[in-house]
Amino acid sequence: MTAAAWSPATFGENLNRLIHSRLLAASTVEVARRDVVYGCMAGDRSIYLVDQGEVKAVAPSRDGKECLLGIYTVGDVFGELCLAGGTRTETMIAMTRAVMRRIPAAKVVATLDDVGLREEFVRYLACRLSEQQQLITDLVTADSEYRLAAILLHLARKLGKRDAHLLRIEERITQEELSGMVGTTRSRIGFFLKRFRDAGLVARARDCFLVVNETRLDDFIARGYQAPAGYQAPALPGRAAAAA
Repeated sequence: MTAAAWSPATFGENLNRLIHSRLLAASTVEVARRDVVYGCMAGDRSIYLVDQGEVKAVAPSRDGKECLLGIYTVGDVFGELCLAGGTRTETMIAMTRAVMRRIPAAKVVATLDDVGLREEFVRYLACRLSEQQQLITDLVTADSEYRLAAILLHLARKLGKRDAHLLRIEERITQEELSGMVGTTRSRIGFFLKRFRDAGLVARARDCFLVVNETRLDDFIARGYQAPAGYQAPALPGRAAAAA
């Protein structure tokens, strides 16, 4: 398999194959929407594979708000940070009814040795690290409007159902959650979403949370705000205009 063809989902697919071939023991965990899979500060030592549904990782901020760290869907793996020791630093919450396979971390590590998947696991961790590094880079170097566009495109490609060049995100993600991912205020998220809708980058629909025009949004990001005709960089009044 070439590096270009590899993705984090590949590791999840191989874990699933090992579970079904009985080379890796796993228990099944079912949770209802909004139920907690595990909480921050928990001593859980398991790695999870999403079999059905969607779950989100959140972390508390100093002011008591929740910061959305990521969303996981079918085939995704989470919980691997337990290998670093200590307690959990995030809380995992089901966004929909979800079914997961729970695997003791020690068994995952032992199985990787047995079946020669150590390189696969290292690639998975490196890919996750690269994603987080890109998020940090965007947070430091890009303004909040660009960060929102990049995050919406990432979420659409991860969660969205494809309809030609459109990606439909069905599960609702609040402006509060988006503001936590972007690192700005909820009011600015609402302001930017309206401008994205006016420019035809995204749209609202009755049967889903958001429709993302993948081609236009990707072009908007790649061209560094040389957006479609009619789009102008936002000018916010008062103190809000000074905040990034």
